[in-house]
Amino acid sequence: MTRSWLRRCAMAGAAAALLSGCATGYLLDNQVQSFSGLQGLPATPTYRFERLPSQALQPAQNQIEALADPVLFKYGLRRDDAAPRYSVQVSARMQRAISPFADPWDTGWGWGHPLAYGPRAGLGFGYGYGFGGPFPRMEQPWFQREVAVLVREVATNRVVYESHATNDGPWIDNAVVIPAMFEAALQGFPNPPQGPRRVDIQLAQRTPAAQAAAQPAPASRAVPSAPAAAPAPAAPAR
Repeated sequence: MTRSWLRRCAMAGAAAALLSGCATGYLLDNQVQSFSGLQGLPATPTYRFERLPSQALQPAQNQIEALADPVLFKYGLRRDDAAPRYSVQVSARMQRAISPFADPWDTGWGWGHPLAYGPRAGLGFGYGYGFGGPFPRMEQPWFQREVAVLVREVATNRVVYESHATNDGPWIDNAVVIPAMFEAALQGFPNPPQGPRRVDIQLAQRTPAAQAAAQPAPASRAVPSAPAAAPAPAAPAR
């Protein structure tokens, strides 16, 4: 019994476990560490997004902030660019990593073609595939992800909250995994537990109908109002 054969069995078992969990979703485990100088939120916890010079040139930054905004709202912060009490910097990074199921003893030949989308500092992903003899080999895409949240008091420029969340795992839609990681980073805000901790977030299954409903309707496809009913013809005079 070779190491390569054992590795393939382990990958098959992991794939079966992942497929069996599709009905209820996926448990996203995050390693989180947070630092807070807040005792509580003020009466008007308004904020605006702030960007580093490197983020200002990244097209994906708009998407990252759009994914973070509902999570910030959930934890009490209200966006108000005109009168912000805080400024918030958010970032998200993802890169391809070696799968824990990879077999370092596999000497079969192979070839791969990497595909990458998006800037390195934004929301990008890669995919690789290969074949090795005498059996075909299909590597499971594996990624390292990290999100960060930095909250600064506008009046004093003092950092009042900082949090990072990391995760290693298979490919998951960015629209699902990035908000979940921001939620892990903000869990306990504004008074999170001290020290490193693990935060698990259950990802719900996104059905095709739910994905379609989440897409905003184009502005040009406004639903016309129903025409008014025509008045009934008058009865003829006798």
